[in-house]
Amino acid sequence: MAKLLDRPTMPDTYEEDFYAWTQEQAAKLRARSHNDIDWENLAEEIDSVGGQQKQEIENRLDQLLMHLLKARFQPEQWKGGWQATIKVQRLGIQKVIRRNPSLKKYPADVLAEEYETARLLAIAETGLPESTFPETCPFTIEEIMDDGFFG
Repeated sequence: MAKLLDRPTMPDTYEEDFYAWTQEQAAKLRARSHNDIDWENLAEEIDSVGGQQKQEIENRLDQLLMHLLKARFQPEQWKGGWQATIKVQRLGIQKVIRRNPSLKKYPADVLAEEYETARLLAIAETGLPESTFPETCPFTIEEIMDDGFFG
């Protein structure tokens, strides 16, 4: 019982100052101070960081699809910025995948779900009737990621 009383208690930095907590945990990991690591919160945060990579792909795919839809269904409104946005979103997705090769198939896995979001965004931005845009994605993942494809 004495060992439990002798063990220093960790302040709840995780709740009080998240940045300070991350720095403390990194220092403890580097020092191999495994007894002092906040294992539960650290595992949660590592999961969260992985989820952020997926979220970035989803957000970029939404924007990419919306601009491809606008280019296809409202070509008379084509703006040079749309092409730039399409290219930037593709590059962003490719960059995330380069840093996280296990996510290579993720854009294809979430395409149907992200298309729903992109379709709603395109409807809102163009003012075109909902029926203008197909309910299922009219583009293949290969077309979507093809540097020369613009809708």
